[in-house]
Amino acid sequence: MKPVSVPRNQALYRILPTFRHTTYTLLKRKDLMSLRPLHFVLPAGWDDPTRPSGGSIYDLKIQPHLMAAGWDVRNLPFHGTWPRPGQADLKTLDDGLAALPERACVLLDGLVACGVPEIVRKHSGRLSMTVLVHLALADETGLPLEVARSLEAREREVLQQVPAVIATSDWARSDLIARHALPEHKVYAAAPGSDGAALASGGPGPELRLLSVASITPRKGHLLLIEALARVRGLPWTCDFVGSTEHASAYVEQLSSRIEELGLPDRVRIVGARAGDQLEKFYRNADLMLLGSYKETYCMAAAEALERGVPVLATSAGGLPQAIGSTRGGVVPGALVRPGDADGFGRELHGWLTEPVQRAAWKAAALERRTTQTGWETTAQQIVSVLNSLPAAPKHPHPGGTRQLASEAAASPRPGLPVVR
Repeated sequence: MKPVSVPRNQALYRILPTFRHTTYTLLKRKDLMSLRPLHFVLPAGWDDPTRPSGGSIYDLKIQPHLMAAGWDVRNLPFHGTWPRPGQADLKTLDDGLAALPERACVLLDGLVACGVPEIVRKHSGRLSMTVLVHLALADETGLPLEVARSLEAREREVLQQVPAVIATSDWARSDLIARHALPEHKVYAAAPGSDGAALASGGPGPELRLLSVASITPRKGHLLLIEALARVRGLPWTCDFVGSTEHASAYVEQLSSRIEELGLPDRVRIVGARAGDQLEKFYRNADLMLLGSYKETYCMAAAEALERGVPVLATSAGGLPQAIGSTRGGVVPGALVRPGDADGFGRELHGWLTEPVQRAAWKAAALERRTTQTGWETTAQQIVSVLNSLPAAPKHPHPGGTRQLASEAAASPRPGLPVVR
């Protein structure tokens, strides 16, 4: 991409270099000097395309639209083993928040914030804090019971202290309210948006192409998918598991062994994380998206499949029903199965593989559903409404006012564009 020449008084625009063309178009009619600072606390590596997640994509996608809505997004990435950091990581976060001006508006990624109530408590009185929760900490599968309970308690303490909490689906909002006894008025929902994409053409050969885009972790239910696929091994299909293999190496090994045991190594491929054109090729050739999740606050992969007119067979975990949605007539563009039900998943898959009428109905519903998805600007506007409801931060929190913004923008991290989770 050829860089855009940015006028000197538009140095703020460099905060999001990946979105040069998009952000410039969104901001060129605005007075950049009037942008309100928004300090965005993130886990270091959030923009690393080799270690993608749905949360990192969300954090990235909202930023140009927040800027277009009048907010100067200043990324503050912190290294640490979040949500269970060491003492050195805690001190770095503490010092970073202490350096912010009084009443600064701060948006904190829940992966960093929700495990450190002692830090949030210390700064909540002087900073205007909002926590963005992508996934409740205790919902990550595979955690020892005592660890999950500790994280649950720490998250509850954090969310009860801050004035506003943002969840990424209606289901996740209700879950946080019930789980942590939070007042309804302080918890909001801002579901992920859609970029729009070209229609998928489907597989080129006689075999139907199945796709699952998700990090290879226990929570994403790949073992369930393997058991369901084994039930239809006599039918013509291939399946690609696209997603990071770095988060749960023991689970990846278990999955690979099970694929071998079931005699499916020529039918199922674990291809690892993919991004950009490489990921787009998998979507373009897909006939059906499979998602076996046990816990989901939303699931952006489902929405991305539907953007391309690819129907989705998934579990009904958490926010997945909202992500998949339905047509105006109430038809689901695919099917939802109870989490953990390999037999039910296999039955739905068998019907889709053997019944052309069912395949056509799911496809038609997916094509209609893609026309009703909302964009990331809607997500950003929902977040802006929350931020605007909080006590306003000083217009120019630094002594030098906006004259200091150019140097801050130059020092700001340069986010990449991860597009898988």
